[in-house]
Amino acid sequence: MSERTLVLHDFFVLLAGGEKVAMILAKSFHAELWTGQLDKGAFVKGYFDDLEPKNLKAYETSPRCLRFSKIFQLWWAFAHFPSTSTSWTIFSGSLSPLAHKRITGNKIYYCHTPPRLLYDQKWFMSQQVPGWQRPLLRVVMSLYRLAYERAVRGMDIIVANSETVRARTMRYLGCDSSVVYPPCETERFQWIEEGNYFLSTARVDPLKRIDLIVRAFKKIPDKRLVVVSGGSDLPSIKRMTEKAQNIDVLGWVDDKKLCDLMGRCIATIYIPRDEDFGISPVESMAAGKPVIGVQEGGLLETVGGGRGEKVEDRGQGSEVGKGLMITDCGVLVVKEPRVADVIEAVEWMTPKRVLGMRGSCEKRAKRFDTALFLQKMRDLIEGKVLVSR
Repeated sequence: MSERTLVLHDFFVLLAGGEKVAMILAKSFHAELWTGQLDKGAFVKGYFDDLEPKNLKAYETSPRCLRFSKIFQLWWAFAHFPSTSTSWTIFSGSLSPLAHKRITGNKIYYCHTPPRLLYDQKWFMSQQVPGWQRPLLRVVMSLYRLAYERAVRGMDIIVANSETVRARTMRYLGCDSSVVYPPCETERFQWIEEGNYFLSTARVDPLKRIDLIVRAFKKIPDKRLVVVSGGSDLPSIKRMTEKAQNIDVLGWVDDKKLCDLMGRCIATIYIPRDEDFGISPVESMAAGKPVIGVQEGGLLETVGGGRGEKVEDRGQGSEVGKGLMITDCGVLVVKEPRVADVIEAVEWMTPKRVLGMRGSCEKRAKRFDTALFLQKMRDLIEGKVLVSR
């Protein structure tokens, strides 16, 4: 068997959790890093060091007939991956596994989630495109789903990034998986001071509900919000906040600036729809900052991982939600939160409560440290722990 090792990730066009995982794996195991599409301009200078991903250039090299769909372009690129013999390969994402037939050797799938577009958020995502495009989208989704499920069946080991995702692999793919939480470089984040603003670092797209957070803060002008990230909804969010003097939308910032903002905020706000895992809350806790989250998905495993106490409706009428869940590291609003729920959580975060959670936050974050992630992945690769498909 060849000693060559590979890590494949869908694309590097923005800096998000999946990209960080792929980089850490490739660097730590001295593996070749491959991707379907690379945009170096989306990353700060020196981010890749000497491990720049090998780029399949899906958007430039795919046949013209496929250029109506980035999914099909990436699919074509991975399906035509150079024929390779390896000792082992880790596939990260939901499109890179489509290269499985072109690669021999042990195949490990690190599943961030079965594609939301195909399964649990299928209806929601279809509503984000114009009606006339939906019939074509359904065709693309149907073909993509067949190819994806065939690729998953070709894996030797499936690793889920959370219990939430493990449940999805069971429900939608009919296969079990090991759970290895994604890595957080906890030493990068440090408590600096308790500032005067709340921080949102989630990607600005429909599933993250940044618009709901913004609408809440527009109703509480005495509270300040800083939005740090980018995404498809960024222009819309900027328009929403043009006249809101208490809301700053910074877009993407470099790593040093992000760590500084995290270390000085009051707390972070992260309320996505049924999040797979969510590295942002772990980074927040590493900086000693509590999290305003939501009672679903990965937030129940990270922020909700300690003792939880439900605070029921306080009898103030319909403007108050069904209740907050208070944990050692933050507060979780109800599923499908309203503006009133976010406001209630923000106002609950008094200076005394925030400072009282600092120690618990820092302790909880260590459960997701990079060293633990790498050891568990090493055990899987070396065959100490195997969960077959």
